[in-house]
Amino acid sequence: MTTAPSGTAPAAEGVGPLLRAWREQRRISQLELALRADSSARHISFIETGRSRPSEEMVLRLAEHLDVPVRERNALLLAAGYAPRFPHTPLDDPALEVLRDGIERLIGGFEPYPALVVDAMYDVVAANRGVTMLFDGIPPALLEPPLNAMRLTLHPQGLAPRILNLRQWRGHLLEQMERQIALRRSAPLRALYEEVAAFPVPEAGGGIAEEPQGPVAYFALPMLLEHEGRTLSFVSSISTFNTPMDVTVAELAVETLLPADPATAKYLQSRLS
Repeated sequence: MTTAPSGTAPAAEGVGPLLRAWREQRRISQLELALRADSSARHISFIETGRSRPSEEMVLRLAEHLDVPVRERNALLLAAGYAPRFPHTPLDDPALEVLRDGIERLIGGFEPYPALVVDAMYDVVAANRGVTMLFDGIPPALLEPPLNAMRLTLHPQGLAPRILNLRQWRGHLLEQMERQIALRRSAPLRALYEEVAAFPVPEAGGGIAEEPQGPVAYFALPMLLEHEGRTLSFVSSISTFNTPMDVTVAELAVETLLPADPATAKYLQSRLS
């Protein structure tokens, strides 16, 4: 993941246009960026127009204040004539053994509640038994690796027909992808978004009403999922690693599905105790 992503300006154009594009995307003025980076608007202008070559430290400082993803920080460094700072270590590399073990313990310890880990393309790199239980009855073709969480959730032969509030949950997932596309400017992620957004929306749960009967005090938008004749309610929580120094680690996200009601918690505990 050390190469410049699709959708960004080529490195041959220099670091200036790349930084300007990130600044404009973040809707930050040259003066505001200069104040954040302890520089001057004139110096920022000179960098963006190619009249001044920023130091390696300045490139990283500007990238930090522009919230540039780690993968794209390498692209900025390359465009400025410096070596990439952040390695891209395959997840199965021995160097990441401690990380892999930690992830497995984390999601295993979350059982019986579902938890999984996805990469920047929403491909599942780890999942616990709470997740795999929800896949009962899914066609094997959709479960072949690399298993993609977005494709599996929104596919009309995947989880989509079982999600009782599908239109709400689908809108939430597509908005989440749109935010990631704006952040990462990734052509492959855009292609995935266009694919899953084009999936037909099946009738959720065989015609079961999308809204639960009776008042329910949800504290976040739930995913209402039919499983073996029961309605399970989950709310999603996503966490990432702080200050990652590796592109692979920077693009991992841990998603946990918390029971949104006592009945769901009790059911999961009875199934996976």
